[in-house]
Amino acid sequence: MRPVNRETVDFYELVEKALEGLPSELAELLDNVAIVVDDWPDLSSPLVGSEEDDTLYGLYEGVPLTERGSGYYGILPDKITIFRGPLERDFWRDELEEQIRITVVHEVAHHFGFDEERLEELGWG
Repeated sequence: MRPVNRETVDFYELVEKALEGLPSELAELLDNVAIVVDDWPDLSSPLVGSEEDDTLYGLYEGVPLTERGSGYYGILPDKITIFRGPLERDFWRDELEEQIRITVVHEVAHHFGFDEERLEELGWG
């Protein structure tokens, strides 16, 4: 285990920094997307892997831009959740900021329609 001292790490600030690092033309397209931090994923989620090395650091919930049709309106905002517990558990302090950035980019890419396979090809898996 790699504990991070929660008193010396402003996790929310690291997530905000990752979002600020997105290219402005992409950030503008994140209209109506809620980005939240949660401590741990819900263990009943079907996306929580059953394999020991499967860890959920982030989760995109919504309809990707590439799948929206003319009937897409009146829908609740998409949601991107960044999970603090697994990230702080699995990464040293000096690795944490980069992994949060990777996780944020990964989940934002889902909003733009990228699937897991394509993200792996691009090195963001």
